[in-house]
Amino acid sequence: RWEEERYPEGIKWKFLEHKGPVFAPPYEPLPENVKFYYDGKVMKLSTKAEEVATFFAKMLDHEYTTKEIFRKNFFKDWRKEMTSEEKSTITNLSKCDFTHMSQYFKAQSEARKQMSKEEKQKIKEENERLLKEYGYCVMDNHKERIANFKIEPPGLFRGRGNHPKMGMLKRRIMPEDIIINCSKDSKIPAPPPGHKWKEVRHDNKVTWLVSWNENIQGSIKYIMLNPSSRIKGEKDWQKYETARRLKKCVDKIRNQYREDWKSKEMKVRQRAVALYFIDKLALRAGNEKEEGETADTVGCCSLRVEHIKLHPELDGQEYVVEFDFLGKDSIRYYNKVPVEKRVFKNLQLFMENKQPEDDLFDRLNTSILNKHLQDLMEGLTAKVFRTYNASITLQQQLKELTNPDDNIPAKILSYNRANRAVAILCNHQRAPPKTFEKSMMNLQSKIDAKKEQLADARRELKSAKADAKVRRDEKSKKTVESKKKAVQRIEEQLMKLEVQATDREENKQIALSTSKLNYLDPRISVAWCKKWGIPIEKIYNKTQRDKFAWAIDMAEEDYEF
Repeated sequence: RWEEERYPEGIKWKFLEHKGPVFAPPYEPLPENVKFYYDGKVMKLSTKAEEVATFFAKMLDHEYTTKEIFRKNFFKDWRKEMTSEEKSTITNLSKCDFTHMSQYFKAQSEARKQMSKEEKQKIKEENERLLKEYGYCVMDNHKERIANFKIEPPGLFRGRGNHPKMGMLKRRIMPEDIIINCSKDSKIPAPPPGHKWKEVRHDNKVTWLVSWNENIQGSIKYIMLNPSSRIKGEKDWQKYETARRLKKCVDKIRNQYREDWKSKEMKVRQRAVALYFIDKLALRAGNEKEEGETADTVGCCSLRVEHIKLHPELDGQEYVVEFDFLGKDSIRYYNKVPVEKRVFKNLQLFMENKQPEDDLFDRLNTSILNKHLQDLMEGLTAKVFRTYNASITLQQQLKELTNPDDNIPAKILSYNRANRAVAILCNHQRAPPKTFEKSMMNLQSKIDAKKEQLADARRELKSAKADAKVRRDEKSKKTVESKKKAVQRIEEQLMKLEVQATDREENKQIALSTSKLNYLDPRISVAWCKKWGIPIEKIYNKTQRDKFAWAIDMAEEDYEF
């Protein structure tokens, strides 16, 4: 499908037409009876200040609003939106009372839950109308679905981990912030009445349709095509093909960096140790920071002396390196890893006469590393190692963990365990879901009820057997058979629930979907499903099946990564 339409290097499309983005609805002021209190007294806020206050009120029950840094950043940005009178009155966030507002929003969300079928249908129809009008574009004779055609509404920045910018105000994006990208000969989307676009471009070397700058990190946001579109599917396929190319030469690369640990040049040794970490631990390379990016996060090349501790012996293992740093999205990476003696000795050398805040690899940066990787294999980057190691781990784990005699729920548990091994390798963590305890309790009570049901069924089977012994007729024989089947059925249902509980518990703090969607060659999973007769929808949901349609078509049960 893709092969027919190859363009010269770098050209992504010849014709691109779309309707532009859908903006967030304008702010609707609160009803008169919803009050804000400052220092115990009612205070009417100006529209701009009120809007920002509602963002905080909506999050009042969230632990974010108790965090010092969140409160400080919010208050600073909120004050910028106030009138001079408001500024002089409101000087202390602790004296602000948002409870009335918060209750109003809770009541609203309750009301939404209680909506009638007709009201829900109306909203659904409106969303479908928007999707029909704005959710598709035409790219080279294909009608393609757009991923995110709605622009994020304003709100408070949350960030992940303990992000230093949490609580800051994400401002409202206006047409004047928007760059439109389409082809010259297309019908250019019209901005909302009374507004104009920042710029209209015709750049066919990129695949985005709309872009703008967001104000918190200063990063560029894009509206792109849906993952199921041709252009994304092809890019995805190429990514995994690159990782498969690495498989062919990875042994050579590993022998090379092992040799380089003994190099006379410090630069070469540092590069070789960093590459060993990227390969063995699936670390990210770690880019140089842009100005204004204040979260102190690092990757492999930007590790500092303070981020590692060396233990000649620890917990019965030799040459252990203890890592502790904040990686991408301020997610903590903590790991104790036994390494080869040469690596250990080199790390001692790299740390000699350095302060904790000095770079561990002072002769290395990402561009030096990436240039070296390019020389080893065309298209090789640290991310390709991550993709390769993730995919190969999944494939090996599936081979080891899948028991041919297991039923489908047990096989799926094995699949999730294999996926979990990958998520741990890539350090994909999550906070335990808020509802975790509650949903586990619900599941446990289901299990208990099922156990009681099983005990009853077994008792009934026993008495039916006794009955049949006495009567010795066809009818009582049939009763025994049907009671046997009932016991089996309930046993299977119980097992299914118990597998679910194990799976949920083991998955509490691990995010499986990041690796599943970004690092694992989907053909491995598709082939596994086909081999063991497992419905693909047990592994991939509808959206994921659309994204990986190319793999579902391509992979047979004997596919090897």
